Amino acid sequence: MRMIGIDVGGTFTDAVFHDDATGELRWTKAPSTPAAPADGVIAAIERDGTRADAIDRFVHGVTIGTNAILERRGAPVWLITTRGFRDVLEIARTNRTVLYDIRTLKPEPLAPRTRVFEVDERVMADGTVLAPLDPAAIHAIATRLRNEVPAALVVGFLHSYQYPQHEDTATRILREALPGWFVCGSAEVLPELREYERFNTAAINAYIGPLTARYLHDLRGQLRGRGYRHAVYLMTSSGGIETAERAARFPVHTVLSGPAGGVAATIELGERLGMRNLITCDMGGTSTDVCLIEDLAAPVTSEQTIAGLPIRTPQIEINSVGAGGGSIAWIDDGPILRVGPRSAGAHPGPACYGRGGTEPTVTDANLVMGRLAPSLRLAGMVALDAGLATQAVDRIGTRFPGLDTASAAEGIVRIAVARMVSAIKEISVARGHDPRDFALLAFGGAGPMHATAIADELEITRVVVPQGPGNFCALGALISDVRHDHLRSQHYELATTAPAEIDRAFAAIEDQAHGEMLDEGIAPTDIRMERSAGMRYAGQSWNLPVRLPERVPAIDALAQLFHAAHERRFGYATGDPVQIVNLRVAAVGRVAKPRAGRWQVEGSITAATREVRQARFDGAWVATPVLSRDRLPAGASLDGPAIVEEMGAVTVVPPTWRLEVGSQGELHLHRRPA
Repeated sequence: MRMIGIDVGGTFTDAVFHDDATGELRWTKAPSTPAAPADGVIAAIERDGTRADAIDRFVHGVTIGTNAILERRGAPVWLITTRGFRDVLEIARTNRTVLYDIRTLKPEPLAPRTRVFEVDERVMADGTVLAPLDPAAIHAIATRLRNEVPAALVVGFLHSYQYPQHEDTATRILREALPGWFVCGSAEVLPELREYERFNTAAINAYIGPLTARYLHDLRGQLRGRGYRHAVYLMTSSGGIETAERAARFPVHTVLSGPAGGVAATIELGERLGMRNLITCDMGGTSTDVCLIEDLAAPVTSEQTIAGLPIRTPQIEINSVGAGGGSIAWIDDGPILRVGPRSAGAHPGPACYGRGGTEPTVTDANLVMGRLAPSLRLAGMVALDAGLATQAVDRIGTRFPGLDTASAAEGIVRIAVARMVSAIKEISVARGHDPRDFALLAFGGAGPMHATAIADELEITRVVVPQGPGNFCALGALISDVRHDHLRSQHYELATTAPAEIDRAFAAIEDQAHGEMLDEGIAPTDIRMERSAGMRYAGQSWNLPVRLPERVPAIDALAQLFHAAHERRFGYATGDPVQIVNLRVAAVGRVAKPRAGRWQVEGSITAATREVRQARFDGAWVATPVLSRDRLPAGASLDGPAIVEEMGAVTVVPPTWRLEVGSQGELHLHRRPA
């Protein structure tokens, strides 16, 4: 089987190719094309010379939805809701996210009240119908909307997670009456209690629906035009993949699609290397994504926000910060030097790209510091102009008397590192984890360049750089299994519930999930189910997801699982009664994956040395060997300083660190004793 994984980043589109018959694994990059993302995908495929009609499986990580939400350029969203609940999205939650700023405003709702319709229908919290839905009211709204430009429409009724029939009827009528509109019901997107979170998640789904659908239509059309005849799969936020058809219905599943691929690839690599506790550092052109992986388990949550808006679909718990290679350095009114979150992106890109950018970026600073070289072509095609980088960084230096260009560049990098360190502390120290107990896995185009500086700040003593770090997220898409997440809101008082009753409810969900997997062509022997439950103490407002075994254990053991999870997350457990508020099933379908091979390169460090150049470390210029990664033999080692160059990434080894080449081509960096 020949397969290809794609990840679209803010600056480059990455591709990984694998031939199962020969074991060949290779990767390439092409500049991203934000105005027409499918063009960048096709360019990445064609750069390698691979013919689309020779590909058997295509898997794709996307950022279309994420960027649309952050930049507020999705489709206009209309909402139909139960009479009396027109302002659910407007009111949102009353908590203050910024305590001491009285001018803080809530994010604007995706469906303003001027685009909200109310209808007479009412379902009670137990699923009892108090007032039936009149289909004529839905037909009347459809007639009214025919005069509007086709956009996105959400049906969100009170307690529809308990009784979805009213929403199902309304969405069926609207889809028939409004061709060209994106229509979804809140319960089909998120069948969970809490109207605001459910309505908002459905609104996000609708907001990015038309844009995602157009992109997928364009991509599939271009692939078909080049001979590809198989299913197109997309990476989902929960760490699995799903078909493009399913992603077009539920684009909210793909909001953290790209970074999830890196986490999936990290877990697979950790399994091979026998490393079970890892912190990922995925630094690209626009942002850095970090994730804490304990005992090789991806932390999946349903309580994330994006641009201040709640999104409750399952997603890997990834913390993102606006610090990437293209992040722009600027001076505030202090004057204080800052880096990001604004980025030069793919166009015009950093000043050193020579495409019209003039503002200094992290990439420009690294070029000034000698960590990047003008002779290095990023992604094999982008030439770097040291003169333009120096001019850009000088714009910072001239604002601070006595600060030379090299020191200004070093300051830019240090501030970018500080922002990434802060992001890692949020997912480690702030949650009771000591980062010193973890290894740092660095990837992305810029991750290996800054990894040791981040590790030094966190007192982490080991950094691992995988093969093809600039394409690691694309590799993650290739090694990910098909995954469908199913949720059912169901209330149980643990003290009065028999385990068999909970088992029967799980079995009903699993029967539906199993059928969907079979419909997608997954063999029965390749399907497995993963159970979890949303649990809480009586009186708590929010629940904590708890992973469960294949069969529900005795009630005391089930309660103990929750007590342990609660203590890990919040530092304490109580003897209060425990409740289950929802049941979750992740249906996973195993797919063929690239095989890992041993690193076959032979030779010596001397043979791998390309040149020796001056690079900046801790305020001093140091003669630094520059090595070609593809010529480093397994088992080779050397003390820093060193710079390792490859297509798509550069690894920096400071004088206080040691480099070793692993048996599978990965790089191990160890901090040397003082």
